[in-house]
Amino acid sequence: MSDEKPALEPIGEDARIDALEARLKAAREREEQRNQPQVQGSDASYRAGNRVLAELLGGLLGGAVVGWAIGAFTDTNPWALLAGLFLGIVVAFRNIIRISSRPPE
Repeated sequence: MSDEKPALEPIGEDARIDALEARLKAAREREEQRNQPQVQGSDASYRAGNRVLAELLGGLLGGAVVGWAIGAFTDTNPWALLAGLFLGIVVAFRNIIRISSRPPE
């Protein structure tokens, strides 16, 4: 009785399962690479762009408010408002040029 072979041989792993596991491993590696944090350079560019936009909008709105306020107190409202807008634009562009001439952080 001890010389008998078992009726069924153990089945080895199928080649399709091995191929599937290899593809899953490759897909997981690609997903990990895709989800890694991005390089700091793009973040710095994003911050610089936001700062330029803030300077431009702040210069325009600040110049308009100051020009309107001066015009309201001196009864020269359309001309003071235009002068304030012009000065706000000049200051905004001066700040933008100053930001763009700085070396990157």
